[in-house]
Amino acid sequence: MGFIAANRLSLSLNTTTKKNKSTSRVARTESSGPTIVGITATISLDAMSGDLGAEVVVRAAASTLQKHTRLELLLVGDRFELDGLIKRIVGDEARMRVVQATEIVAMSDAPVDAVRRKKDSSMRVAINLVKSGEAQACVSAGNTGALMATAKFVLKMLPGIDRPAIIAELPSIGGSLHMLDLGANTLGTAEQLFQFAVMGSIVAANVKGIEHPRIAILNIGAEDTKGHDAVKDAALLLHASTLNYIGFIEGNELFSGKADVVVTDGFTGNIALKTVEGTVGLMRQHLLRAFTRHWFAKLQGLLARPVLSRLALDTDSRNYNGATLVGLNGIVIKSHGSADSYAFQHAIDTAVVEVQNQVPQQIGSLLRREAA
Repeated sequence: MGFIAANRLSLSLNTTTKKNKSTSRVARTESSGPTIVGITATISLDAMSGDLGAEVVVRAAASTLQKHTRLELLLVGDRFELDGLIKRIVGDEARMRVVQATEIVAMSDAPVDAVRRKKDSSMRVAINLVKSGEAQACVSAGNTGALMATAKFVLKMLPGIDRPAIIAELPSIGGSLHMLDLGANTLGTAEQLFQFAVMGSIVAANVKGIEHPRIAILNIGAEDTKGHDAVKDAALLLHASTLNYIGFIEGNELFSGKADVVVTDGFTGNIALKTVEGTVGLMRQHLLRAFTRHWFAKLQGLLARPVLSRLALDTDSRNYNGATLVGLNGIVIKSHGSADSYAFQHAIDTAVVEVQNQVPQQIGSLLRREAA
């Protein structure tokens, strides 16, 4: 689950950033999730692969259908178990259907075994539904490596994309940012980093309504001379493109609000996010000790409870659940394995937005324009 450790990140600060000529414009803010208007969409849900079981998926599906009146959900897994949960939790719901699958990909399964030996797993069947056109997107909380391998095998890559990448929305000062790659590729060439930038720009534009997302490359310094050849050559490609490239960004500025999309290879991105996650955990422990050290500190904690409650709400990692496997010829969303129903619902919302905006098609179109 390390590829999406970022979903536990809690560093959001409600601070307004000063605008400059490269500042992006946000067309809409969505606090309660998107609503399908004028279209019908079908999304397949891998109901069996998450750590907390199928009930989480059923409850998330029920809540999602209350918001999206033109959405249909296909719950993939053990029919007997899912029918019982739906009857108990939902009742009759014509827009929620069960698709039978007899196997489950375990978190310990190797990706190659998931592809070769578990062809009737809930994960594989859910992705097959996207391939066949019966669903427009798939959401799974299962084994990340297996999901990536299976999705790549079944759906294939978009023309012009060498490798898929994992992108997730993370909190930042004044809003959020999208970062990729978070672990799908340990290395990245300049051309691949450029492709990541194209994909990240499309995702940020559609998910957050940003007209011209500001793109930065994660580097060891902001100067053009810093970094290895791949990042320097990628910067040259981005400077020559129509994308809103603002330059290099260092690790201490990741969440400063300066960039909407941060591009890096999966090795660096995964380590950066795990480091930040550990730092957040350390700060939480310091706060806990500070407010429980003695009776007066506990009294101060009670007085600060409204502020702390608001901080907890603003930094709720469940609001950032749902990482996209971009570069595929189809939409696949990775939910955190331990996501509860609220978090899993957010992952479904992400799939809804990407279906609405036809994200894979937009990535392909932008790549063709840049290549022209």
